[in-house]
Amino acid sequence: MILGLRTAIYYVNDMDKAKEWYSTVLGFKPYFDEPYYVGFNVGGYELGLSPGKPAMLEQDSGVIVYWGVEKAETAFKRLIELGATTHNDLQDVGSGIIVATVVDPFGNIFGIIENPHFSLEKK
Repeated sequence: MILGLRTAIYYVNDMDKAKEWYSTVLGFKPYFDEPYYVGFNVGGYELGLSPGKPAMLEQDSGVIVYWGVEKAETAFKRLIELGATTHNDLQDVGSGIIVATVVDPFGNIFGIIENPHFSLEKK
């Protein structure tokens, strides 16, 4: 039985720079910090950094993780100001849900989502 999302891992080629960048983006430092893995607790979910080459290719492949934000436009602008580049601009996908993706300075696609309907309550 699948219980839900627990961890999203981003591969980075410079752990120190990535740890600093993600600490700035998230507004807090990691709870786990070792040379082989850095872990952040983001609202009960794990954002992990692992040494290695990002999987981003010329064409998108794999899964994109969308991290919840209160205001997508504000979060998107902040990510760009911090050195990310636009992957997919802000888009209203209906019912007040707004999504966007950026490429972090390490080549990973990082998604954000403003979803006024999202709830952690089990249904």
